[in-house]
Amino acid sequence: MFILDYKPVTYSDPWLRSYQDRIKDLGEKEKKVAYFYENPDNSTFRYRIYNMIQVLQRLSSNISASYFCNSDRDNLNSVIEIADVIIICRTKYTDNINRIISLAKAKGKKVLFDVDDFIFDTSYTHLILNTLDQDLSHPDVWDVWFAYIGRLGETLKLCDGAITTNEFLAERIRCFASKPVQIIPNFLNDEQMNVSSKIFQQKIRSEFKRDNKIHLGYFSGSPTHNKDLALISNALIKILEKYPNLILRIVGHLDLKNSLEKYRSQIEFFPFQDFINLQNLIAETEINLMPLQDNIFTNCKSELKFFEASIVGTLSVASPTFTYANSIKDDTTGYLANSFEWFDKLDSIISSIDDCCSSILEASYHDAEQKYAWYNQLELIENTLLKNM
Repeated sequence: MFILDYKPVTYSDPWLRSYQDRIKDLGEKEKKVAYFYENPDNSTFRYRIYNMIQVLQRLSSNISASYFCNSDRDNLNSVIEIADVIIICRTKYTDNINRIISLAKAKGKKVLFDVDDFIFDTSYTHLILNTLDQDLSHPDVWDVWFAYIGRLGETLKLCDGAITTNEFLAERIRCFASKPVQIIPNFLNDEQMNVSSKIFQQKIRSEFKRDNKIHLGYFSGSPTHNKDLALISNALIKILEKYPNLILRIVGHLDLKNSLEKYRSQIEFFPFQDFINLQNLIAETEINLMPLQDNIFTNCKSELKFFEASIVGTLSVASPTFTYANSIKDDTTGYLANSFEWFDKLDSIISSIDDCCSSILEASYHDAEQKYAWYNQLELIENTLLKNM
């Protein structure tokens, strides 16, 4: 494990602000963008709204932005009046959202749908549920997911266009809704960059000092990744058997349903983390595991697990899905592994980790900073939004 002197911090959501403050933010500059999301959270909202607003508010000279949500329902007419563009992010169809979109269009405002997952086309519900390891025998599962996916799809269809994270997902939107689609990838915000850069510089100063344990990290986030980890369970069993000093670190919600249980003494579990302290857990870990099933749903996933590891100097090994294959330079900024290659790749990395580690980690860090640091996103975000004003 990498040795760090970083200590966990007391975390509070930085986006929790009053309606009065948020409406004031919206009106500050010549062009105005209002984001709508049902209820702010630490996942999609953070990447697709908070991070975007942070870039615009701090760096843009002519575009201001703010967010609004279900709790602002009684004030949304005023928001629509002020805004030039309204972006509806991953929001289910309701009477209220229909009213918001209809009113905005009647006033000549452009309305865009932002989505970060292939979660709007009910034709793929079976594939999605199977990939996410849902109970396919339970009728309530089908009722909930068909309603959720269908309602997202209906909101998307009401909008004038869409914004998403990668070209593979963009093409699914075009096929489903025949809408123009623009791409703004996920990226790191200022808070993540601040803590991550400090951690990485500490690693540089210590020459990537480690103890005698090697940690493999699986940062699942949710229990819907059971099947992804199962793809490499046999490789993990073999590698844990070969290297007694190896620890498998699982962060988030995950059920061990297979022979990995036998190696529980070499497995450590951490609960779901806030996005700041998560960076420390990733940073302590030598190898970040990113296995994914290969299907239409998983190829739509973004590369966020890769750049969150790169920016704290942690190696990544990933399945070669669309986004990972396009973001990772194999054996230069990380590693790509087909389903049959995981043991050999991990064995090779572990056996030579002190010889080749630092050069790849430095290359990966600089690649992540250039492509995914918040302060390098302004031109893309401004160009995307100005096309719709």
